[in-house]
Amino acid sequence: MSTLSRLEKTIAARSKASPDSSYVASLNAKGTGKMAQKVGEEATEAVIAAVSGSNDELISESADLIFHLMVLLQAKGVALDEVLAELDRREGLSGLDEKASRKDT
Repeated sequence: MSTLSRLEKTIAARSKASPDSSYVASLNAKGTGKMAQKVGEEATEAVIAAVSGSNDELISESADLIFHLMVLLQAKGVALDEVLAELDRREGLSGLDEKASRKDT
């Protein structure tokens, strides 16, 4: 089992815990808006680390970003396998071609 698969299972289990005993449960209790805000904060911190920090800082902030994104995905009922399937679908496509193929919304 991969690291991300194990993390997904841990997040699912902890989401059912008491918010007083689990950070994941406390984020769930605050709702998807707060979870999305945390993803944004962590993304910003990763960008700052990439531009002006060390590689160690970038690694740490990237781990935080992935974790918070996975918490949000779990709360929205989106499985990691669905995201991975989308990445598989895009494999071998030019980024420009893939972007052009998306429907305008």
